Amino acid sequence: MRLYYLRHAQSFNNEIADRTGSDVGRSEDPKLTETGHRQAELLAVWLAAGPKHHRPVGMDSKDLSGFGITHLYCSLMERAIVTGTYISNATGVPLVAWPDIHESGGIYLDDGPGGSPDGRPGRTRAELERDFPHLRLPDDVGENGWWNRPFEPKADRPVRARRVLDELLRRHNGTDDHVAMVSHGGFFNWFMGHVVGISEADNVWLHTNNTSITRIDFHSQINIVQYINRTDHLPPELIT
Repeated sequence: MRLYYLRHAQSFNNEIADRTGSDVGRSEDPKLTETGHRQAELLAVWLAAGPKHHRPVGMDSKDLSGFGITHLYCSLMERAIVTGTYISNATGVPLVAWPDIHESGGIYLDDGPGGSPDGRPGRTRAELERDFPHLRLPDDVGENGWWNRPFEPKADRPVRARRVLDELLRRHNGTDDHVAMVSHGGFFNWFMGHVVGISEADNVWLHTNNTSITRIDFHSQINIVQYINRTDHLPPELIT
């Protein structure tokens, strides 16, 4: 199995944090900015065509022969769904929701200075089906909101990341599948911790830019991280 971990395109929360250095004014489920839409479009074109338009090259550790995506997952946060929609439209690969690959904390808002994060419901099944009719939803997404629970505490995040990795391997390990997962920058750290065996480390941050590509090849005896945070598809002014 080959995994492409894709961070979503720039959201309004990302833009606020980059511009102000704070989370003041953040949304619990932000939309993409205009820059984000452009990033997602360029990512989708890149993944559909491949850097050299499918020129065969040996082991192809840099994907010069194309990406050949066979499966496409996204979290149920809007910024991931919309990014995934661009990719699905460009590649023809169905977009499948995977709620467990959400960003750290889940759907929440802060109560204000000194307050604690307050969990919010998230979109209902009806809202998701209305706005994203192409998205394949799991049966357990209902009408009370797909999140609808408290803020996710830090201790739960590595546990969830382990669960995601185990499920990914159950679905695809030992196959020739090329899996793309549209997820988030914070969750990437917990997930990669398990991939490389440093899941208990709390003082390392693996930075990823919006719509960056990370590739991991899973083999029976070894996992090979071919590259992290690749942004070849973006011009310098769109790297955020």
